[in-house]
Amino acid sequence: MTISNHPSSKGDILQFLAKQSPATAHQLAEFLQISPQATRRHLRDLEGEGLVEHRAMQTGMGRPQYLYSLSEKGREKLPDQYDDFAVSLLDTLAETVGRDQVGSILRKQWERKGLDYRDRIGRGSLQDRVDKLVKLRQLEGYMAEWQMLQPDELSHSPSTLPRFVITEYNCAIAQIAQSYPSVCGHELEMFGLALADCEVERTHWQVAGEHRCGYLVRQKESLAKGA
Repeated sequence: MTISNHPSSKGDILQFLAKQSPATAHQLAEFLQISPQATRRHLRDLEGEGLVEHRAMQTGMGRPQYLYSLSEKGREKLPDQYDDFAVSLLDTLAETVGRDQVGSILRKQWERKGLDYRDRIGRGSLQDRVDKLVKLRQLEGYMAEWQMLQPDELSHSPSTLPRFVITEYNCAIAQIAQSYPSVCGHELEMFGLALADCEVERTHWQVAGEHRCGYLVRQKESLAKGA
């Protein structure tokens, strides 16, 4: 069973919570454009399936407000392309050639992927390349999106150069990352290779317990000045 197997309202709730978590029933009702009562019924069903969980937050003297988020089981239902075979294959390689050699193989694979991305996104504007890169990630099973930052966001020294954040709300290699966490570092390097004229840094990390992975992309000052 995956998210797409749920009726639209329930599936939309899971998709919303993947991106904006936690959320109240009222926020979900506004997003779904259905009544709060109907939304709560859907939430109860999803909690019954173990896909959603809630916690109470007291705000004043009245009844507590309930905040809903995806459970670990619910997050496992997000689109992915990983399976047990990939992890088993890496484990077999580790037993055969050693974990260090497996790390070198993984790094080489991510380098090839980064260079392939660079070729496929072309030489347009940074916004155009970021957009194409995110679309490629979406085709690979990632719930990915991008946004352009305003000058004062994530920085105390605003720059006139455009900056973007790439956000991925699921990890298509989550099972591999749990056994071989170095792949997350290689993935960061991959984005740097794909956008060779940019600095790319991690802003959020699912492995660290956050509900998304985020990457800040900005053109290198030295290259911008020399352009």
